[in-house]
Amino acid sequence: MDTPIEALHRVFGYDSFREGQQEIIDHVVAGGDALVLMPTGGGKSLCYQIPALVRPGVGVVISPLIALMQDQVDALRALGVRAGFLNSTQDFDERQLVEATFLAGELDLLYLAPERLRVDATMRLLAKGEISVFAIDEAHCVAQWGHDFRPDYLGLSELHERWPDVPRIALTATATPATHAEISSRLGLDQARHFVASFDRPNIHYRITPKAEPKRQLLEFLRTEHPDESGIVYCLSRSSVEKIAEFLQENGIAAVPYHAGLDARTRATHQSRFLREDGLIVVATIAFGMGIDKPDVRFVAHLDLPKSVEGYYQETGRAGRDGLPATAWMAYGLQDVVQHRRMAMEGDDAHRRRQVLHLDAMLALCETVTCRRVMLLDYFGQKGSEPCGNCDTCQTAPESWDGTVAAQKVLSTVLRLAREKRQKFGVGQVVDILLGKKTAKVLQHGHDSMTVFGVGSDLGNAEWHGVVRQLLAQGLLAVESDYGALVLTDDSAAVLRGQREVLLRRDAHRPARAKTASSKAQPAAELPAEAAPVFERLRAWRASIAKEQGIPAYVIFHDATLREIATLSPSSLVELSRVNGVGENKLAKYGEQVLATLHGAE
Repeated sequence: MDTPIEALHRVFGYDSFREGQQEIIDHVVAGGDALVLMPTGGGKSLCYQIPALVRPGVGVVISPLIALMQDQVDALRALGVRAGFLNSTQDFDERQLVEATFLAGELDLLYLAPERLRVDATMRLLAKGEISVFAIDEAHCVAQWGHDFRPDYLGLSELHERWPDVPRIALTATATPATHAEISSRLGLDQARHFVASFDRPNIHYRITPKAEPKRQLLEFLRTEHPDESGIVYCLSRSSVEKIAEFLQENGIAAVPYHAGLDARTRATHQSRFLREDGLIVVATIAFGMGIDKPDVRFVAHLDLPKSVEGYYQETGRAGRDGLPATAWMAYGLQDVVQHRRMAMEGDDAHRRRQVLHLDAMLALCETVTCRRVMLLDYFGQKGSEPCGNCDTCQTAPESWDGTVAAQKVLSTVLRLAREKRQKFGVGQVVDILLGKKTAKVLQHGHDSMTVFGVGSDLGNAEWHGVVRQLLAQGLLAVESDYGALVLTDDSAAVLRGQREVLLRRDAHRPARAKTASSKAQPAAELPAEAAPVFERLRAWRASIAKEQGIPAYVIFHDATLREIATLSPSSLVELSRVNGVGENKLAKYGEQVLATLHGAE
């Protein structure tokens, strides 16, 4: 058997582990259980793949990512790893072949969907083989406090009961201290070693902008900052996904929709295109993206407010896995707050409390006047971070202002509507009354005779909507779930009586971050002048091979590996084998072609 470092070099082509990986791997190889919290792009997969290659038997990976298992297995096979999967997408003959390979001891890694473990035949199959390690990927799916709870994950504690001598490693990129504790408890990992890496993704620029005309704002963002680059645009509803994808297509931008309402074949096709094509944008609900290994996603854009900070971090983490600059951009406005406040009031008491806590944290991140990255890290229990200098609030600090009087005007209007007219109205009517607008609705209800009519002429329409948005965010206003009407909260009275000061955020004007060149050119820009055309030649060769084999280009070699090859210009297979990311299997498969591409041979 290889040692871990030998397996790393032989299979994956790297000479050293990333920070934190070796300690985790050595612990699991020695038979210990582990719970690993590590950010997306931090190298979680190696933490179970190496033990599976080093320990005798087959590594069994529990993963909810059915749509991606084929790609994950293909990527491993390209490295010479004997990998297979069992899930509901396979027919009887395909499953039987994988099962026979497993029983013959001819697999290194077997991927299973969690629901397969509820099938007695699967448990009987595993009992007949030798298992090296159980890896529970996306472990936050076991936590009801988390953002992506999956009931099938609740049965995974049975693995330790049936195979007490097989080490388990549970991994997630997203867990608050509460979710961390719940994962540990539900999976019976309280006695395991817990490894918590930094949640910081310093290459991601976080930016949240006031929502005005979201379609126009998105188009401007894409054209000025990420032209012809791959990215993901998240929307809350299926209809929004369809409309935004169509809008982008009409404006000459390659985009496809992805949501649960599409048939399975269409979803699979769109996901496959995203993984294999350069410059394609997927417009999606949160049903898309978990486990996406595409390293060159240059941006993640949100046109609707995520339900939680955990969800936001998980989704934005799909950008910049290659370590190059990437953007997490969001347009956020009043209607987002109104809609989410209404949604948070649905369900039983426990569900409502959980949703309100998640939403309050998400709104605090949106409305902060301090560093967004510091707030994100603090949310995940990583205290005491310094301002990052790479988020919008660090680069253009917003002002705060004393909005107590403005808040009193809004709250007083809501109170009078409820008292005097025994009626409740939404944001538009409240703002129209404050501005003294004699609209048909205002006149119909006689609201022009109210004492608060016209008292808000000191602010404009957009500013009043901003005030209401922030009052909702701070819990000084609430939204009725039935009709979306504004109502007071228990905290409103202190503001109305002048006993509580209200500080509000004044959004700074932020010009678009125009780029002199797209980030696609950044890898070449870092190279010596003579290496840049060689790098592009290698990329063209890689694209041709990927298309021929029907696999994503990054499965062949990552950009970082091609950059190193272009810079070092190896002249032999021995020299090429010393490049990071060139393992034995890829050297044998692609080595001669790389050298020919480098040196102009046919």
